[in-house]
Amino acid sequence: MNRTLAIASSVAMVALAGCSSQTDRKTASGSYEYLKTQEQKVLQVPADLDSPNFSDEFALPPLGKKADATLVGKTLAVQSPALVLPLVTGSHVEEGKNSATIWFDQVDDSQPLSQAIWNSLLSFLDEEGIGVDSFSPEEKVLITDWMIITKEIDGPWYSFIDEESEIGRRFEFSLDVKPHGRSAALTVKLKDYMQTLGNDVVADVSSMQERREEVEVLNQVIGHYEYQIQLAETRRIARIRQGINTEMGFNADGDAAYVVDAKYDVVWPRMLLVLRKLGFDVKDLDKSNGLLFVTYNGDQGSWWDGLFSGDKKLLKKGDYRLKVAQAGAERTSVTFMNNESVPFEANQVSDLYSAFAEVMSEDNLDI
Repeated sequence: MNRTLAIASSVAMVALAGCSSQTDRKTASGSYEYLKTQEQKVLQVPADLDSPNFSDEFALPPLGKKADATLVGKTLAVQSPALVLPLVTGSHVEEGKNSATIWFDQVDDSQPLSQAIWNSLLSFLDEEGIGVDSFSPEEKVLITDWMIITKEIDGPWYSFIDEESEIGRRFEFSLDVKPHGRSAALTVKLKDYMQTLGNDVVADVSSMQERREEVEVLNQVIGHYEYQIQLAETRRIARIRQGINTEMGFNADGDAAYVVDAKYDVVWPRMLLVLRKLGFDVKDLDKSNGLLFVTYNGDQGSWWDGLFSGDKKLLKKGDYRLKVAQAGAERTSVTFMNNESVPFEANQVSDLYSAFAEVMSEDNLDI
């Protein structure tokens, strides 16, 4: 008899443990008797008596006008807050904002910031197989098609099969671009929601769950954007380390120069590697103007001293300047100048060409 009672008690405990649902795990445990508590009236002090000193140390702040008064008891989730993660370089969030919004600052001038954000968002949707219901670059609004995900929901304790819940969501993305175009805020709003579990359909969500849905998809978009930036940077570094063909030519002013078969953003950082290999020290630089201020030490045993025999010196010790500039969509000019910004003569540029072109064409230069 006692053994039977013990077994029955064990089964009952397992049943109680198994009956906890995902909702139970998201809400506070324990009794909700406090919901029946009535607010105490303020102590009424007769007019002929002195009022005692009251402490506000444990006073509760008043409920805000936009607060959802229904979020009490089991309807109040106790999950950690949903936070927007500014993972992209130059991104940030504004404190105190209730909307799912992230700000981006322009850090790459290769394309307009708004175009870069939209391209990344469209790439994310395409990669996830999510359609676009409408997109207006002029109005800066994109509305997605339904995002359908399937989640497993814990079934009853007596069942070995979990139930599947299908959740559909549609989002509206809007872009707020500053007049100067170098800062923009991407905001996402949950437009439609529908969850099916068996024959049950839920189309309404609480304000907290709505924000959680918005922040979740926004963080996915941010993560995709950051991945694309990292991928582009990896490819850029690989391109910088690859050898590049160079030929004799002229810059935009008609001065003798080297014309390199690569974009400015590739040639500029590669020039630092090439100059170091050629025996130059870079003292200062100005990427916006394409200027490099260098010193040639002329030390014996430097790389290109060994290319020539006898006492012939290609370059004297001293300070020089180089001008790196775009020479078309896919080409860049490099002009050697003296310390007074006077371009080298054509014969001197021709003498240096062999050494410069050989190093520029080398693969895997050290970064």
